[in-house]
Amino acid sequence: MHEFSLMQSVLDTVETSARKAGAVRVTAIRLTIGEMAEVVFDAMEFAFEALSPETLSEGAELSMRSVIPRSRCCVCGEEFTHDRYHWACPSCDSLATELIAGRELFIDSIEIEESVSIGDSGLTSDSGSAGEPDSTNEPPVGQGADTQEEPDVIDDGRGAL
Repeated sequence: MHEFSLMQSVLDTVETSARKAGAVRVTAIRLTIGEMAEVVFDAMEFAFEALSPETLSEGAELSMRSVIPRSRCCVCGEEFTHDRYHWACPSCDSLATELIAGRELFIDSIEIEESVSIGDSGLTSDSGSAGEPDSTNEPPVGQGADTQEEPDVIDDGRGAL
């Protein structure tokens, strides 16, 4: 069951990114997983529940989006969607096709709670509470600034997904 190692990699990446962003807690993790990655969503959820306690991601909402396989015919150039078992070109029946979507596994986004200072008193408050707005005018993680970054790619030992 490779879902445990995949989820451990996801949580390690999320933890590192969240700490760099000053998070006190991760509230949501959104993953995109291609159907051809052979990942069982229920097993990923089980692994998340087993591995997330005592991390910043404990209690976070985990959501996963599936990507339908899409291929391109190497003979006629047709692009088409298909299931896991039928990848022959619907236009020319060639089996010489290249998978162009459906094997990915990446972190789409995370949502965090940040600790922010209130004045010079040294007191802190969760970002969801009343307090002074961030004077840097930087959008919170997951809302603008970091959405332009490349997604983190998870490697399960069979190559980057």
